[in-house]
Amino acid sequence: MAKKKSSGSSTETAHQFAAAAQWDLEQDYERRPRALKKRTAEKESTRLPIKTPGGAVLQSVLPERADDSEGEGKEEEWAGVQEEEKTQPVIKELEVRSKVSERQRVINAKEELSNAAILLNEDPEENVGLLKRLREISGDKNATIQKLALATQLAIYKDIIPGYRIRPLTEEEQNSKVTKEVKKLRGFEQSLVANYQAYVENLADLSRASRNEHSPNVVAVGKIAVNCACGLISTVPHFNFRSQLLKVIVERVSVKTLDEVFIKCRTTLEDLFRNDDDGAASFEAVQLLAKMLKAKGFMVDESVLNTFLSLRLLSELDVKASLETVENPRKRKKKDRQFRTKKARKSEKERKISEKEMDEADATVSHEEREERQSETLKLVFGTYFRILKERPPGLMGATLEGLAKYAHLINLDFFGDLLVALKELIGAALEDEEEDDDIETSTQRNATREALLCVITAFALLSGQGEGMSIDLTFFTTHLYATLLPLSMSPDLELSTKSLRLPDPNDATPPSKRINVSTEIEMLIRALNTIFFQQNANKSNTPIRIAAFTKRLMTSSLNMPEKSALATLGMLNKMARKHQRRLHGLFSTEERVGDGTYKMDIDEPEISNPYAATIWETVLLRKHYSPKISEAAKELPKLFKNNRS
Repeated sequence: MAKKKSSGSSTETAHQFAAAAQWDLEQDYERRPRALKKRTAEKESTRLPIKTPGGAVLQSVLPERADDSEGEGKEEEWAGVQEEEKTQPVIKELEVRSKVSERQRVINAKEELSNAAILLNEDPEENVGLLKRLREISGDKNATIQKLALATQLAIYKDIIPGYRIRPLTEEEQNSKVTKEVKKLRGFEQSLVANYQAYVENLADLSRASRNEHSPNVVAVGKIAVNCACGLISTVPHFNFRSQLLKVIVERVSVKTLDEVFIKCRTTLEDLFRNDDDGAASFEAVQLLAKMLKAKGFMVDESVLNTFLSLRLLSELDVKASLETVENPRKRKKKDRQFRTKKARKSEKERKISEKEMDEADATVSHEEREERQSETLKLVFGTYFRILKERPPGLMGATLEGLAKYAHLINLDFFGDLLVALKELIGAALEDEEEDDDIETSTQRNATREALLCVITAFALLSGQGEGMSIDLTFFTTHLYATLLPLSMSPDLELSTKSLRLPDPNDATPPSKRINVSTEIEMLIRALNTIFFQQNANKSNTPIRIAAFTKRLMTSSLNMPEKSALATLGMLNKMARKHQRRLHGLFSTEERVGDGTYKMDIDEPEISNPYAATIWETVLLRKHYSPKISEAAKELPKLFKNNRS
């Protein structure tokens, strides 16, 4: 500051300097009002960028504040501006997050799931706590995240589950002192079982919820849950909580809706039955299936019952049995034993004890235990079959008869009488259904011809099994098959199975029934003829008149059959001619007459049809058939009797 010189006295100047010495210049400058600088966007932002739904990446910026006026009275206004600045960006950020966060959350969930899976696969014992975190992620409301978490847990459990069943620790084991390694292993096993149990229960809840609700997300998550249950049963059927998983699968096959989930569960059961070594898992599954079928009144799809055909029942024991003894190849004979000292015998005994303990630890199932389980399974299967024969539900008779025919050699002799009576009643019911052709519902739900043929096959399969030493009269079934030959030869569905591609009847208002029996009627006919004439005990029951009557009717029937069926029939006749040349020679000769009277072709009983009064003239027409194969087969048939006259 420039100082002016004045003519005043020096006293005034000294007074001014004295007053200046008492001034507080810094405080005065601090209290002086001043204008605040405007906050601009030049300040560096510390917020993360955001991604819009359109895919553009934008930088999050704080809004600018209005200028404050000078003075101390503006401090409260400045505080209000600060609060507003804090709340406004949060609100805007939440609005943006609500639009784009779902996609980002799925990406974040994928990363977290993959990292957890890597850590668990590298060292399951150290990172077993991550299983709980995976369960928490699977409870997310986002359906995509939920499905990813379920599938991730499936893959992890399939990798880290041990090859043995984990049992709970006893009180004595919990209180006993163990090494650090054993304690660590026990902690891992108990944590694994607890998390696995929660996972299985979650799968059951999601599967049940998808059946009760029709929301697309709920249904989609339910399908993933069922697939996970099927995956666990296929890969780790020995582990804990197998019954809960089987309940999920059996519940999904208890309906008649044949969707992809149904097919997945059914094929899982079939694979389980085929690959089960000890029979424990199969026994539990058959128990649940039998209980479900009974509760549903057998109103299920036929393919569910056909899963029983995949069972491994009493077929893998490595012993050879006769009526008196059972020969075990593992047991050494006395002459093959070597001399050993007392010390060697003692060490051998100790070794066997240790091996036995190891076998028990590895859950090795003895043949006796396996046979016992299979016997109980067989009882459940036959109990189900017998109930179906008694109640006769629509759509299951074919599958039942197929099962009885397959396991006929395992049926107890005490059931033979009741079973044959049930088969006779079933054939009678099938004949009544054929007479009621105007009943659309009956004709679409049941295939009387197929069921009758299956009854014949089942009856003779029983005889070829354990009934060979019994005196069983199966004339009723043989007569029924003889009466079926002519109508069957004119059937338009003779070479068509239920899997054949064909257009539906436009006049039929009911949907076609879906069966899984793929055998055609001609295949079943040939199978029935084989059981009657070419079984081990066939010569005891077949009389020459019956053989001749069947031969004559088969030749007549072949004139009406399509090409493939006619070839199959001629092949069967060729087989019969080679085996019974002496009995059938007179039918192929016009010069020799064995019987008197006339042939009664309209009689449906072979014993009174007088077949030896007839001749085989059908080969003359078949030689002129349009098919060269049929023509050649018809020419070869009479040559068997010309070259081998007896």
